[in-house]
Amino acid sequence: MPPMPINVGNTAFMLLCSSLVMLMTPGLAFFYGGLVGRRNTLAIMMQSFVSLGWTTVLWFAFGYSMSFGPTWHGVVGNPLHFAFLKGVTLQTMYTGNDAGIPLIVHIAYQMMFAIITPALITGAFANRVTFKAYMLFLTGWLVFVYFPFCHMVWHPEGLLAKWGVLDFAGGIVVHNTAGMAALASILFVGRRRVVENVPHNVPLIALGTGLLWFGWYGFNAGSEFRVDAITASAFLNTDIAASFAAATWLFIEWTHTKQPKFVGLLTGAVAGLATITPAAGYVSPATSALIGVLAGGVCFYAVALKNKLGWDDALDVWGVHGVGGFIGVIFLGIFASKAWNPAGADGLLLGNTSFFLKQLAAVGISSVWAFGFTYGMLWLIDRVTPVRVDHDAEVKGLDAELHGEEAYPQGL
Repeated sequence: MPPMPINVGNTAFMLLCSSLVMLMTPGLAFFYGGLVGRRNTLAIMMQSFVSLGWTTVLWFAFGYSMSFGPTWHGVVGNPLHFAFLKGVTLQTMYTGNDAGIPLIVHIAYQMMFAIITPALITGAFANRVTFKAYMLFLTGWLVFVYFPFCHMVWHPEGLLAKWGVLDFAGGIVVHNTAGMAALASILFVGRRRVVENVPHNVPLIALGTGLLWFGWYGFNAGSEFRVDAITASAFLNTDIAASFAAATWLFIEWTHTKQPKFVGLLTGAVAGLATITPAAGYVSPATSALIGVLAGGVCFYAVALKNKLGWDDALDVWGVHGVGGFIGVIFLGIFASKAWNPAGADGLLLGNTSFFLKQLAAVGISSVWAFGFTYGMLWLIDRVTPVRVDHDAEVKGLDAELHGEEAYPQGL
């Protein structure tokens, strides 16, 4: 059989989407950097940027192979099959569909997803964790949480994929697992000694949100892996959900505080983006608007519940990404329609109870595993090296104490 010819349009589009998703990680660094205090700005930004480097190393060495290599019982790929991209040439084509893109493009695109996912978790334990422990955490979490769930959901022979579970761009694989890992992290690490709940730089948060929103078009639309009507639908659905969620969060918070809050508007947009991610290519624009409204409301009250329970999720990773990803997968199970993606499924509203229950079970499994493994891994890491910084470092700020650098040096 002759090799599949390269489709120039699809290949160029996927390279562009890969670039957009890469930009999301610096965007996340700015978003988180503006939310924390001045003395911890560089520490949390570095946790995002280091993932750009270290996750790429792991992805090249064995991560892609664990995610998309030949399956082991549908749970994880053979880590040696594509180790160090063995056997991948200019002529090797991606065979997941007939889009005509080289395998190296698929490797690059999926690598950007792997980079940002563990970086999302860092907002939960901001200002409290040593850099050495974070590097061990980053490595272990990718190997035992991200790579297996990527394989189970997105590999054709993956356990959840063969079961019929759908996740267009990462409600399970990215947001729910990261959010539940964030919850486990804050419960293990404990509360901050110095609580700074007032963002030090709101324009930086706005810049980060803009970059995340912009990059999310590549995140969601690119997950079709070709240019067609579903690509365009996913693109539009992404913007609609983000906009409706931002407006919903704004108005709810305005009602409670009697003032329209800019940070609330930005946080609501991110909640909408996280929630529409699993459903973006499987639902209509009208449904995306409804999902956006529900995302803004549910995530707002999830954050309020977190505050009431006293969980010190510093930057609301659980309430925005964990809850957003969870309900997004459930909404997909309810609202999915083959009229908007013939390769998808009909949801509960169209009579497909089985699909809804599978989505519910899958996101339940991912939640339990991500939470349980993360808590256990942090316990093990703490036996090797302290997970939490000492009292003096936390009071003085991690920028100077851990990294010897400051975002805002005194006197300058």
